[in-house]
Amino acid sequence: MIFKNMLHYGLHFVVPLLIAYFFFKKNWKKVYLIFLLSMLVDLDHLLATPIFDKVRCSINFHPLHSYIAIAFYTIGLLFKKTRIIGLALLLHMLADGLDCYL
Repeated sequence: MIFKNMLHYGLHFVVPLLIAYFFFKKNWKKVYLIFLLSMLVDLDHLLATPIFDKVRCSINFHPLHSYIAIAFYTIGLLFKKTRIIGLALLLHMLADGLDCYL
């Protein structure tokens, strides 16, 4: 359980910081802020009952975690203006998706 939590929150906070710092050196603070703001996608958890269920897989359960939404996040990688937010959202989906298997 400790490993699962470390991996999950590491993918939400540490990995985005490293990506921002090493790949976007000039604007790393802005890019990291975008990564952090991508967590607003979890607002869709408020639509579920119960809001939090430790054994529920978020992927394809919540609307902003659906396969269709993930496809749009992937398409966002193709355009320069949406590339960072697309990357941030896909990393978020990866973190949440790993919870389904661990």
